[in-house]
Amino acid sequence: MSKSVIIIGGGIIGLSSAYYLQKEGHQVTIIDKSNFSGGASYVNAGYITPSHFVSLAAPGMINKGIKWMFNSASPFYVKPRLDTDFIKWTWAFKKSSTAAKVESAIPIIKDINLYSRDLYEEIKKSSDFDFHYERKGLLMCYQTDKVGEEEWKIGQRGIKEGLGVKNLSVKDVKAIQPNANLNVKGAVYYDSDAHMTPSDFMPQMIAHLKSKGVTFFENEEVKDIDVASGLISKVVTNKQELTADEVVLAAGSWSPLITKKIGLKIPVQAGKGYRINVNRETGITIPAILCEAKVAVTPMEGFTRFAGTMEVAGINHSINPVRVNAIANAAKKYYRDVDITEAEKTNAECGLRPCTPDGLPYIGKSSKCKNLTIATGHAMMGWSLGPATGKLVTEVISDKKTSLNLNPFHPDRTF
Repeated sequence: MSKSVIIIGGGIIGLSSAYYLQKEGHQVTIIDKSNFSGGASYVNAGYITPSHFVSLAAPGMINKGIKWMFNSASPFYVKPRLDTDFIKWTWAFKKSSTAAKVESAIPIIKDINLYSRDLYEEIKKSSDFDFHYERKGLLMCYQTDKVGEEEWKIGQRGIKEGLGVKNLSVKDVKAIQPNANLNVKGAVYYDSDAHMTPSDFMPQMIAHLKSKGVTFFENEEVKDIDVASGLISKVVTNKQELTADEVVLAAGSWSPLITKKIGLKIPVQAGKGYRINVNRETGITIPAILCEAKVAVTPMEGFTRFAGTMEVAGINHSINPVRVNAIANAAKKYYRDVDITEAEKTNAECGLRPCTPDGLPYIGKSSKCKNLTIATGHAMMGWSLGPATGKLVTEVISDKKTSLNLNPFHPDRTF
């Protein structure tokens, strides 16, 4: 049965949801507070990452976070603040950071990533798109033996999950990246991963959705949501009032601000990430994570992107030059021929990634509201999990059996 659906949020999760909903015959409207041309969906590393099966809430992250709290250039920076939601989220993160919980999440994270990669490839094969997509795998590059041992231990866990993983010597790395002039001791290579150019894909998806009758309302902020008898009856923006059979919340880091309007609290904190684009030849052809620095490197369509850092400091888009410099310094440290210029650093941008306490996104309906489907909290895997989330959202709204078990992603789960 065709339904009218309002999607709040026009990032990769919102657009992916619209894509599958309209294919199912639903009438879709997307609302976004921006003009659909910026945000985390445009400045991310463009990874599709089955290799990233260890959640952010890994054992030891709390201790690292405390250590790094006093270094604004650190890979993971948490700004202390007297905020009730932040304090509750931090406590839930601590409770989630156990070996048992992280272990139980590994197959869940891997499976949804593999499913999403397959859906990306289906979209790529259709005649409706012509976007950049390559499956060249991912190098986890390291400069110290200690980190190399840690990465290979994770790689061996990946092998148990059925992923293709190799432990590469420095000679092996140079053989597959002959022109990158890498300064590393070795790398763990995952053949499962793919990469894209987000600024190539997003406009194509928007144009496609418009051609299929999806309505877009840009520069509209949701100011209120009316609920009656457990159902959303009205979505009120700064410009109009809208009604629909179903509502999808895909507003990323802003999602908790919206759910509060209906008395629903979902623990999400904004994790700011930065990106620097280098629009010249770098010799880099295979995506890489610079492990010690936690910097992602992606050869995109016409440029190379260096992205990284996780800065949990509330919702803001201020650019911290210290963190930008940290990414630039890491690039030079690992790639001898890459020297990021002051102009390139000045043009750095940031995006906010919605982080849950346990590293799993929220996907599904809350018991608090019958016609609200939540799709947020994807942290650094938002781009990777876009199609999978959109497909699952569509199955929920269409009253179909979901392709994956949604219990681990339930919005009402406790920590």
